[in-house]
Amino acid sequence: MRKKHWYDYLWISAVSYLFLGLFNIIFAWLGMIFFITPLLIAILKGNKAYCNKYCDRSKLLELLGGKFSLSLDIVPPVFLRSAWFRYGFLTFFMTMFSLMVYNTYKVFTGVSLSKNVILLWVFRLPWTETGADAVTPWVAQYAYGFYGVMLTSTILGLITMVIFRPRTWCVYCPMGTMTQTICKIKHRKETQEKFKML
Repeated sequence: MRKKHWYDYLWISAVSYLFLGLFNIIFAWLGMIFFITPLLIAILKGNKAYCNKYCDRSKLLELLGGKFSLSLDIVPPVFLRSAWFRYGFLTFFMTMFSLMVYNTYKVFTGVSLSKNVILLWVFRLPWTETGADAVTPWVAQYAYGFYGVMLTSTILGLITMVIFRPRTWCVYCPMGTMTQTICKIKHRKETQEKFKML
């Protein structure tokens, strides 16, 4: 039996994040930790250590799909692993993220705050929570948008976990695609620099 490490329990942070956001939307800003950390590791270290070892969402999917057997454990279709799908999904995801930032900017310039969490980029969730009135409107707007992005990606991960293998989300995760691209560019530059020194 494999020895447990502290990072095996990072699934708690994924659950805590989603739970806290339901009651106070400002907690959604904590998601920036999950957004920035893998990029920094890829840029500074040139590897995907975050994805492979520290990702809280992958730990949650492993727990639910593996330990609790909520996954059919079927090999995901080839197209999910294809470059065109992964980069296409990354492009789509970043477009949605850019629209979220643009809506935040509009609120910053005076447009009324929209107190809605949008799920799967289409559905407005029906609950009303607290916290938005305690901060500047644009801060709350970003929180609503970012929580919607994080909740949407979690649900997509859960759906593919059930249908396929537990960590199928990791195959097409936009963050994984970004960090992989950063690592490739970094290693290519390092290789070119070594050849220049020869």
